[in-house]
Amino acid sequence: MQRVVITGAGTVNALALDVPGTLRAMREGRCGIGPLYIPDLDRLQVRIGAQIKGWDAEARFSRAQLGLYDRFTQFALVAGQEAMSQAGLRSVSNPLKWGCIMGTAGGGNSTVNDAFHTVFAEGKSRVHPFTVPRLMNNAAASHLSMTWNLQGPCFSVATACASSNHAIGLAYQMIRSGMAEGMLAGGSESMLNFGGLKAWEGLRVMSRTGCRPFAKSRDGMVQGEGGAVFVLESLESAKARDASILAEICGFSMTSDAGDIVMPSLEGATRAISGALADGGIAADRVGYINAHGTGTAANDRTESAAIRSALGAQADHVLVSSTKAMHGHCIGGTGAIEVLACLMALNEGVIAPTINHDTPDPDCDLDVVPNEAREASIDIALSNAFAFGGMNAVLALKRI
Repeated sequence: MQRVVITGAGTVNALALDVPGTLRAMREGRCGIGPLYIPDLDRLQVRIGAQIKGWDAEARFSRAQLGLYDRFTQFALVAGQEAMSQAGLRSVSNPLKWGCIMGTAGGGNSTVNDAFHTVFAEGKSRVHPFTVPRLMNNAAASHLSMTWNLQGPCFSVATACASSNHAIGLAYQMIRSGMAEGMLAGGSESMLNFGGLKAWEGLRVMSRTGCRPFAKSRDGMVQGEGGAVFVLESLESAKARDASILAEICGFSMTSDAGDIVMPSLEGATRAISGALADGGIAADRVGYINAHGTGTAANDRTESAAIRSALGAQADHVLVSSTKAMHGHCIGGTGAIEVLACLMALNEGVIAPTINHDTPDPDCDLDVVPNEAREASIDIALSNAFAFGGMNAVLALKRI
């Protein structure tokens, strides 16, 4: 079994348009959530979100490319370029042994919104000829594969808020088994438009005031947009080309609640956390940090806190737990990938991103949630939790190397 490492990282999100800026914002506890600037905002009840500012697509892509790229694909391509650059790769040595797996829940949701507006609001009878290639969930993965000539396994994963963790975990398993030598993996999302947000409003899980994970005053999630992409490769491959290693992926687990379509399950989340530890042969007392799913909804935060206690036992009193969604918003299928960056920061820099907006402790969430200010700590093992609607759970374990 091959050991699998991360050698490159890239991101686009509301905190910054690259990894250094994102980590700086996380260290500072900066909030990327604010008023939305989108058409038809007056018809929405929720008018805040973690919207990416200063995104100039015309400066990054040609007119022909923009005809093919939905906003979520644009984010993925820019993040992929940054990841490949950090990994020191201008191309891959064996395209047949490299692939790409990307997570997304909404795919080309911006394209869908625009097409519906064209047909129903404007009364036109035709939509853009590339509407289907733009909106399909595999668009980001496909364009990444074409950009970097990745001819191995290439597909997209759609498991709602766990999509990114599933994508990274499956890429890890492919490299570990020898099916692939290297992979691009991560997630991307862009649903901050009228249609996307109106659908989410119907669930009544959205906050109109802000994201406050684990706080007693929490009243829901706040949606964001963006994503992150990572270069994963075998340790042997990374060493052969003298690549810098950001972390080793040392465990992965995925479970299904097989229960309620929206309510989380304590048992399912516990099995996912315990499974990641078992997969990596990791004792609970070695876990120093958990980037929590931490959506800011009443049910998720309470259930996740209990699951961490159930899986870690006495170590739950000593592990540092934070949710960075209060900063970059809940980017749905792209959120887990962005949160892996906080794990890399903890492992490499010894800085734990805070859970900002934590005003009043909740006795049902009695963990050290690193409230409001970043903290320094020496961490060897970090977990990244993702628990999604549909009862889809995926937990990654990362190790300092």
